[in-house]
Amino acid sequence: MALVPSYIQNLAHYTPGKPIAEAQRELGIQEFIKLASNENPLGPSPKGMEAIENSLTNLHRYPDATGYELRTKLADRFNIKIENVVLGAGSEGIMSTIMRTFLLSDDEIISAANSFIGFKVLANASGRRIHWVPMKHYHYDLEAMADKITDYTKIIYIANPDNPMGTTITRQEFDEFYTHVPERVLIILDEAYYEFAQKSHDYPDSMNYRYDNVITLRTFSKAYGLAGIRIGYGFAHESLIGNLMKVKVPFEPSLAAQAAGKAALDDNVFLKNTLDLNKNGMAFLKKEFDTLGIEHVSSATNFITTVWESEERASRLTQALLEKGIIVRQLTGFGWPNCIRISIGLENENQKCIESLCQVL
Repeated sequence: MALVPSYIQNLAHYTPGKPIAEAQRELGIQEFIKLASNENPLGPSPKGMEAIENSLTNLHRYPDATGYELRTKLADRFNIKIENVVLGAGSEGIMSTIMRTFLLSDDEIISAANSFIGFKVLANASGRRIHWVPMKHYHYDLEAMADKITDYTKIIYIANPDNPMGTTITRQEFDEFYTHVPERVLIILDEAYYEFAQKSHDYPDSMNYRYDNVITLRTFSKAYGLAGIRIGYGFAHESLIGNLMKVKVPFEPSLAAQAAGKAALDDNVFLKNTLDLNKNGMAFLKKEFDTLGIEHVSSATNFITTVWESEERASRLTQALLEKGIIVRQLTGFGWPNCIRISIGLENENQKCIESLCQVL
């Protein structure tokens, strides 16, 4: 008898964006600009960082297993009850809890092929049947996804905006799609880039869709710069949250993560600076790509994906930029091998990226 199930044995490793330390070891270059992982170029929220520092004297204590203070603050912020809020180690932590809580042996999952790789890993690790629906013009094909719904469908995952393409579905598209979804099916709306997309035209903020079978996931990793401490949150009907609270890891997120999230919610100046920097950086890169004739996908996030004529070209460009100290992400692992995703950086980092790209082209 095999000790490890076949669906785990066949599972591909998750490969993140290349860390700076790894690039330094490989190339012997000390100065790198990392534009590969959609991180906040301004660093962490100052208020969040101060809260982490203040929490260090209590690291011998377990964190509040219920996350009461942060959940209460999130509930107040979004005008819901604490019973509608769950916390996790990033949004992926909550996704994992959702899988363990709601999936039965015969249940099926539906999502878009070549979307967020974190969910793909968790879905494949569940051992359930998954319908990976091809994207259409770099967008979720909701009509085709609706066609895949069966009596066995339990979870539908939608990243809005999508990662790695940065595209969104509209209110009208979601409204039409929802008419095809039975009440017994859970829809996960992953809004990790919500802060960047919320003002986009016709963006369906899921907090305006308080349906009993919709679970909203958000994170402090991007707009608040707390990716390294792993803190995310989810909103849903209290019956769903109540069951998630039974299954989630008891002392997750950590004491420092909960403190950071609570403080970051009040860091309005930092959030504004982040969004302003991102807006200007996005406009700059789009303008430069248009000037250079580089195909790119319109994005509502803090990154932009460029499209090249072949996997070989994308691979050569990625390596050439790396050798010039610019780390970007070729999207082979996502199923888009001819695409390169570039995160929005500081103004000088964006300029350096374009200068280096011009040289290697």
